[in-house]
Amino acid sequence: MNLNFNSEDASQVAIGAFALAVPVAFSEEAWRLGETLPITNLLTLFLLSMSFLTFYAYQSVFQGKVKHRMPAFLWRIAIAYAITALVVALVLFSLNKFPLLTDTVVAFKRLIVISMPACMGAIIVDSFDKE
Repeated sequence: MNLNFNSEDASQVAIGAFALAVPVAFSEEAWRLGETLPITNLLTLFLLSMSFLTFYAYQSVFQGKVKHRMPAFLWRIAIAYAITALVVALVLFSLNKFPLLTDTVVAFKRLIVISMPACMGAIIVDSFDKE
């Protein structure tokens, strides 16, 4: 079992993130949540995203064997979230719903809201060929 992160893994993460980011990113409810949710709730969403990413990677990608591979485990989680955030940002930008230069706070809030479901798609697709 090869657990190094390579371009195939990156493409799987991007495709999985895209698959779940698109339907949510087209939702006006997600845009409004990104405008109205308090920071505490956004932090909770981010922590939930990271928790589920960690748990799923631990169980499915690494099959519970991370003791001697902790750097690779943590790297996979961080890079999966980073690629997911990039995909979500590109989707929102293409919909003209990522006002990074004019309303940075709203842009990042929308990024966190939509990255939550998208990161689950990312890590699930990434785990398909790990067995």
